[in-house]
Formats: sequence, structure tokens, C-alpha cells
Amino acid sequence: MWSHMLRRLAGEYTFNKPAEPSKLEEIKRKFNIQLPIELENLLKETDGINDEFGCHLIWSTDRIIEENEDLRNGEVFKDIYMPFDCLLFIADAGNGDLFAYSILNGSIQKDDIYVWNHEDDSRTWIAPSLTQFIEWWIDGNIRV
Repeated sequence: MWSHMLRRLAGEYTFNKPAEPSKLEEIKRKFNIQLPIELENLLKETDGINDEFGCHLIWSTDRIIEENEDLRNGEVFKDIYMPFDCLLFIADAGNGDLFAYSILNGSIQKDDIYVWNHEDDSRTWIAPSLTQFIEWWIDGNIRV
């Protein structure tokens, strides 16, 4: 489904092997959440998506784990940003800003995607779903 959707949009994308089930379980366990169905299905089809320049459209499971752990546990971040345990980061804009799902009361309750601005620590809604985020990001409707 995801590869078909991306092929009909502009651009060249590379798809990885499906994510290992153990990696999906590791995300759920480490961050004590259930993954949104769209994200889990995407990762089951391809463990991340890269554009023609090797930039990540959606991170791999390893990168999701690494980035979220670093942001949540980094001592330097605790002094200058609000806590990150209310977000699950899944992609970056290439300028320091990151895209994420919101975690409320210990769970991802909506499919909405937000952008975290690394300069002012704002967290702003940008898309109602992962599908819409990908489409809007590719066609330039999302600008950060």
C-alpha cells in the first residue's frame, strides 16, 4: 500500500525490508505505547523511507528508537526544552525540526502529526494522519 502510494506521488523513494517484529515491539516497550495503525503498517511494509538523496522521509525503527531515547534522556535537552516524553518522533525536516505523534495520558490517541521546532520548542499540528503528512510534505504544503 505505502510503496504504491509513494510511487504515484512525485519523487524517487527507496523502500527498505520490512521492520523486524522485535523492533516494533521494542518501540512499544521502551516508550510504553501502542503504535498508530498507519505507522505500524508502514513499518511492517518498509522499515523507513528514503528519498533519492538518502534523506529520510520516515525513519527506520532503529532511528525512531535512537532519536527518541536521545531526546528523552539527554541531559542538555532537559535544561532548555520541555519534556519529550509526550511525543514520539518519526521523521525530521532536515533543519533540526522533528515530526512526531502526540502522546497524551500514556498513549497516542490521535493520528495527528506535529512538528517540534528546535529553536523555540513549539509543538504545532501539521497533519491529520501519517498519509496526509507524507502527501503534504512531498507536495510542499507543509513548510517548516
